[in-house]
Amino acid sequence: MAQVEFELAISREDYLRHYQSQGRLQVTVTALDGRRVRFPAGILQPFVLHEGVYGRFVIQFDPQGRLCSIDRVG
Repeated sequence: MAQVEFELAISREDYLRHYQSQGRLQVTVTALDGRRVRFPAGILQPFVLHEGVYGRFVIQFDPQGRLCSIDRVG
């Protein structure tokens, strides 16, 4: 299973403004290994705290490139 590790720093206001106004917003990140990955902003919803979304995350993909899971690791 492929995985991508990356860091995020999105304020709560920025996340909510984009998520609510565009619905299917895509987040594009540069992984720690340099790859660029795009995924739906909605998968971050469980990690939105009062301050926003901050930390290091790992996304795991199946062999077809579909999202399997996302976890905060730091």
